[in-house]
Amino acid sequence: MLRTLRSLWRLAFIARTLARHDVLGALDELRVVPGISWLARLVFWRRAEGRPGQKLARALTDMGPSFIKLGQFLSTRADLLGEQLAADLSELQDRLPPFASHEARATIEAELGRPLDELFESFDDTPISAASIAQVHLAVTAAEDGQPAQKSAVKVLRPGIERAFERDLELLYWLAGLVERTQPRLRRFKPVAAVRLFEETVRIEMDLRMEAAAASELADNFAEDPSYSTPPIDWQRTSRRVLTMGQVGGIPLDDRAALLAAGHDLREVLTKAAAIFFKQAFRDGFFHGDQHPGNMFVDEAGNIVAVDFGIMGRLDRKTRTFLAEMLLALLARDYRRLAEIHLEAGYLPAGQPHDLFAQALRSISEPVFDRPLQEISFARLLARMLQLSESFDLPVQPQLLLLQKNMMMAEGVSRRLDPELNIWTLAEPLIEAWVVENRGPEARARGVIQDLGRTFESLPRLVADVEQVAADLTSGGLRLHPESLEALNSQGAQRSARWALWIALLALAVAALAAF
Repeated sequence: MLRTLRSLWRLAFIARTLARHDVLGALDELRVVPGISWLARLVFWRRAEGRPGQKLARALTDMGPSFIKLGQFLSTRADLLGEQLAADLSELQDRLPPFASHEARATIEAELGRPLDELFESFDDTPISAASIAQVHLAVTAAEDGQPAQKSAVKVLRPGIERAFERDLELLYWLAGLVERTQPRLRRFKPVAAVRLFEETVRIEMDLRMEAAAASELADNFAEDPSYSTPPIDWQRTSRRVLTMGQVGGIPLDDRAALLAAGHDLREVLTKAAAIFFKQAFRDGFFHGDQHPGNMFVDEAGNIVAVDFGIMGRLDRKTRTFLAEMLLALLARDYRRLAEIHLEAGYLPAGQPHDLFAQALRSISEPVFDRPLQEISFARLLARMLQLSESFDLPVQPQLLLLQKNMMMAEGVSRRLDPELNIWTLAEPLIEAWVVENRGPEARARGVIQDLGRTFESLPRLVADVEQVAADLTSGGLRLHPESLEALNSQGAQRSARWALWIALLALAVAALAAF
């Protein structure tokens, strides 16, 4: 009962904010607690300018950090919200007024267990950025243990952010459960499961050790590739609520004028960006999940530097193969093959009409391909394919939603830098080569060789096991039927067992070689 009262009170606050931004329709659509919505419209409603998504983004900003993150999370769900609303929410600015510097200093000292003056030679009390979860200060580390002083950026969680998130999370679970119980038409969207996924995402983002680990993993993946880099992590000055990393600089990736003034070749920059996107998504299956221009910079050498690794995405090999083959089939406009790829990946349920699905894919793709190549949005095509889920009972693929959002961001940056260029055509040769390497005859041959190698590696152990069994049989270590024991109780039986094993293994090898 107490939880319900708390949730109703918070819901009233939300309704008031939505009314002031003229987006109460978002609450009306849920059809729960209609009295709160009616009262808020009567007392607080104001007319506001802009599209529904723009007005909703402003309302979420006013509601605080948890709801800013919720809006960013929802921006990946074009399959639920529609393209325009999701696109508007993707522009949600993750900026809030900074919290006091003395609170940042206190957090650092409490987390790292040392006075700030021992940790840093200098510490700038004015943050360079303040977001919903944390803010960032510039500092210079103190020289110690033979290590020189280093220019650093120190990220500190907002005081009380965990408590605020827990409070808002309680409301979201209550509201999602109410929707599932009272609105059968909305159950297919699985609101409780969506809130659970949102919770997991934000909890990871609020542990800055996880962000440090993500940056470190990306750095390892590109250790031999100077085209992409991440700031070095200072693990001795990093904890759950504090992250210290090296300072980086450069020109924001979407600042066309500044890039040209610095003498950068925009096509070369975009070619590197396309290759980086491909390597993260397809080669490594681990990609930066928030690649907006504020997190991507171009250094003096024309290479790309990334920051802010709180949101990351992972793709298993099956999903990567599906995406690569899907993109190639799209570029070839081969819709029958595109439908087959969905079937092979298990995304098209058994019993769904294959030819009809190919026709549906054609219906959403052909209007796009009638446009000039530089205007084609493969991210939008992916979003529309995800929207086919309801018609053909396709399961939603959460791992693709974050990728689709990042594709939208990449396309937006590409068009700002060079409107005549389609970034995905730059990545097409890389994707084709990856498919050949991982799905072609050579890949299958390598798989057979690897399987055969593992088989021969296990031969000594197998032979030893058979010899031990034979020895146990002849020594009475195993109890068998007397007739069986008499038949096996001889040196000839042991030799026969070994020969039978070798013959079986030889047959296995011949069968493996025949697979070539």
